[in-house]
Amino acid sequence: MKKLASLMIAMSFCSSAMAAQIITVSRFEVGKDKWPFNREEVMLTCAKGGALFAINPSTLMQYPLNDTASELVKNGQAKGQNISVIQSDDPQQPGQKMSLTAIVERTQKLCD
Repeated sequence: MKKLASLMIAMSFCSSAMAAQIITVSRFEVGKDKWPFNREEVMLTCAKGGALFAINPSTLMQYPLNDTASELVKNGQAKGQNISVIQSDDPQQPGQKMSLTAIVERTQKLCD
C-alpha cells in the first residue's frame, strides 16, 4: 500500500510536468537584432496559473517573464532568478535591457 501511494504521488508530479508545454527558441529564429538574451537559445513555458518562465537549457534555471511567475519565485513556490541575469543590454538605449515583449507574447501562446 505504501508503494502504491508513493507511485501515485510520483505520477501526479509527472502528469503536472507533462501538462506544461515547453518550447525552445533560438537567436536564429527570433533574429539577432531582437534577441533579448545573452544565450543562444532558451526554453519557454507557461506554468500553472499563467506563470511565464524562460529556462536556461544548460542549467535548467527558471527566469520569470511576468508578475505571476515572479510572485511564485518570491513566495518560494518556484525556483528561479531575476530575468536580468540572462537579459542583454540594449545597444540602442544605453543603460537599458533589451525588450522581452516578443518573448512574453510567444510564451503566452503556450497558455492557450
